Formats: sequence, structure tokens, C-alpha cells
Amino acid sequence: MGFTIGGIREMRSGSRRRGRTSESTTVAEYTGLWGWDVVPGARATRGSRNECSCGAADCPAPGAHPLGFGPGVPAGATLDAAAAAWEEVPGAAVLLPVGRSFDVLEVAEYAGRHALVRLERMGLPLGPVAVTPHGRAQFFVAPGACAELPELLYRMGWDDADLDLRCLGKGDHITAPPSDLGGLGPVRWLRPPTLDTAGQPPHARLVLGTLAYASHRAGA
Repeated sequence: MGFTIGGIREMRSGSRRRGRTSESTTVAEYTGLWGWDVVPGARATRGSRNECSCGAADCPAPGAHPLGFGPGVPAGATLDAAAAAWEEVPGAAVLLPVGRSFDVLEVAEYAGRHALVRLERMGLPLGPVAVTPHGRAQFFVAPGACAELPELLYRMGWDDADLDLRCLGKGDHITAPPSDLGGLGPVRWLRPPTLDTAGQPPHARLVLGTLAYASHRAGA
């Protein structure tokens, strides 16, 4: 996963050093503890969803996309490396590239919360789950889910259903908690990552049926 017990100790002790920003320690947690790559993202400026810190007047996704400059921070980076990288992009949002360590199945928050309760009661393996300020629940699953999704939905009989469900994969990015998304507010964890789930999220087929069912009921 790109981290060691020694690296965890270093991150935890280093997080108490003076001069570290909250963004730096968040980035170090994602890279050093959970083993995820991180890239700096734009923010909506002055609380407006229509103005983006990237400076483009016609930005198609204000405050919700990677910056075109500034280094990414690879999985396994230490606190010092994360802090040094983030000093070059002060105030940047923390974004996670999708399709490397995980894909994301996204549904409406209402459906996602109901699905999460059902999945926990069934004792099925689960990965991290985030919720966005615009009402979407994001379930982390094993990479490759997007390529398999049409076939999985077909096998489960959901291919013709009107589902408010989409998959994010290679080339996509999500805003990571607790960064702001598009000036709407912070992204939050419904189910935070753990050492077991961060590096080995479940296969999509283990959660897809429940997500599809919850999404279908919410739509109905």
C-alpha cells in the first residue's frame, strides 16, 4: 500500500510539529497512512460557485477540478514531503485521483445512507464512503469497477432500470474530506477509511446490488 508502520509513527509524531497546516497533515494522512495519491485542486473563490481559483472565466467546474500546476503527492509520501508540496499551492483543495487505488460508485445521499445501513447489517465488506455537500454518496470499490459496471448491472437485472447511479474511474478525481467542493461546503466521511479498507476496497459486485436497489427505491 506504500506505507509502513514506521511511516505511520513518523506521520503521527510529525503532525504535532509547529508550522504544519491542516491541509498538509490531511495530505500526509492520505498518502502515508491510507496509501493514496493526492493532487491539488481548485477552490471556488469568495464563496461563489461561479468563480474558480484557477482564474478561467469560463471554468466548467468551479472549485471542483485539479489545478493545472503544482505537484501531486504520491502514495507513501511523508509529512515533510507533503508539507513541502502543499507549500507550493497554498489553499488548494485535496483531490484524490480515481482509478488507481479505487473506483467510486456514486448514488444520491438518501439512497446511499439506506444502502450503507443494509450492507452493514448483512456484514458485507465495505470500503470508505464519503458524502458531498450537493447530496451524493460515494462508495469506494476496487479499481476496474467502471469497466465492469455494464456487465454487472446486466447480470443482476438492473441494466434497464432508471438508476441514479454512476461510476467514477480512471481520469476522474473526487474532492477529499474535509475540503470544500465548489463553494457548497466540505465533503465528509460517512464511513472513514481504515488500514484494512483503504488498500483493499471491496469488489463492486459485493455492493452494487444493494446500491442499485436503494437507488431504484429512492427514484420510485
